[in-house]
Amino acid sequence: MYEITIDLVNDWINTVKEVLRGSGYTLEDGLTNEEIALRYFLHSQPEEQALELATDTMNRLREMQEIVISHIESTIVPDIRSRTKYEGNVFQFNWVYDQGEHIVELNSEYRIPL
Repeated sequence: MYEITIDLVNDWINTVKEVLRGSGYTLEDGLTNEEIALRYFLHSQPEEQALELATDTMNRLREMQEIVISHIESTIVPDIRSRTKYEGNVFQFNWVYDQGEHIVELNSEYRIPL
């Protein structure tokens, strides 16, 4: 019925890579998402807290993705239709940071603040 594209972890990881690259930090090839998240948080936190933040962030993004998927038909699509008038059945959700964290559906420009 709906064509849904969503990978919030990958969106966040790509943003982290840009931030690290912009600060002059290069990442080795072949790192897992978890390793990239840890390296990101190690820039501002001691190792124990960085590990906790990395784990929590990855889990939170996965949980948010599951919530979007599980509520797509009952809540999210009806809200998109009523707020944006978008009538298509193709939905592409992305994690973005723009004055705070959001999930944005790109075709309708529907925004879920986190």
